[in-house]
Amino acid sequence: MLVRLNRFLSMCGVTSRRKADRLIQEGRVKVNGKVVRELGTKVDPQKDVVEVDGKRVKVPKRRYIMLNKPCCYLTQLGRSQDGRKTIEELIKDIPERVFPVGRLDYNTEGLLILTNDGELANRILHPRYKLPKVYLALVKGKVTPKTLKDMERGTELEDGFAKPDGVRIVRYEGDNTLLEIVFHEGRKHIVKRFLGSFGHKVLKLKRTAIGPIKLGKLPVGKWRDLTPSELKSLFRAVDLKYKS
Repeated sequence: MLVRLNRFLSMCGVTSRRKADRLIQEGRVKVNGKVVRELGTKVDPQKDVVEVDGKRVKVPKRRYIMLNKPCCYLTQLGRSQDGRKTIEELIKDIPERVFPVGRLDYNTEGLLILTNDGELANRILHPRYKLPKVYLALVKGKVTPKTLKDMERGTELEDGFAKPDGVRIVRYEGDNTLLEIVFHEGRKHIVKRFLGSFGHKVLKLKRTAIGPIKLGKLPVGKWRDLTPSELKSLFRAVDLKYKS
């Protein structure tokens, strides 16, 4: 089956499709020994030899990882410029090059999916599939039933209207409130900005689920492979066929 060259490079975990286009335009990609610069080029992953900067690109073993990101880690690979810890320190024992699907803020913890399957990653992030992301948010102050109703109706933020897929009070913790809130969109800091607009500053934030994938009891800072059952559910949620 022929696939676009940028998609092939993304599937192999080399880089994103957009950055792959840049590599192609810069003349750094060869197909069967010839430099290609045309963005619409298609390749056969089973037959064609693809090289980037002189190094052959091979289809890697597919890995699908769940990580329980701790607070105070950057969602990036490699070293940070300011010396802060990154999630790469937590996945050093994974031989394949996997990358995070989306991100969590520095001081937000919880579920991250990492993979080298570019097609799945793109679909998880694409708003078309409306995968719900579930968060536990400890907010300052007691959220009243009236405020909860207002949250359910949504509100206008600086970058447009925002309405959660669901929000409920889990419990009160002293003078503060633990909420469960669900959004399928991924605007930057949307949970913190949304709750802050109602006068409830987020004190602690944890993501517990992405679509059918639930964090469960995975210890903080640890990772595991997704199970075949989890993968089937996830692929189904983004309209892809799962091949074990």
